[in-house]
Amino acid sequence: MNIIIPVSHNNKEEATITLLEDVKHWAYVEMGEGEMTKCEFHDKRDEIKDWVECVVVKNDKEYVWPFMEENIMVLVAPEQNTIEEIVSAYMFRELHDLNV
Repeated sequence: MNIIIPVSHNNKEEATITLLEDVKHWAYVEMGEGEMTKCEFHDKRDEIKDWVECVVVKNDKEYVWPFMEENIMVLVAPEQNTIEEIVSAYMFRELHDLNV
């Protein structure tokens, strides 16, 4: 599973999820066998060349139609802030699915 997250910093330890309108960087996370196998940062979403299956946003009020039009699953992390918290919540299915 490939996930993108709008974040505040391009450092895994400092990055926190931001609103789409405030995004500074995109965290590109690859999941494999129940864990994060890769975490890269990009300044623009267009720089991500790999297939994206899921985007995680901060709340359910975000403008996510462009992602849905691309058939990208949209999940909401209402309480999680860091990449580690989001990945953990993803693995335990604690994120809210906006596609339902």
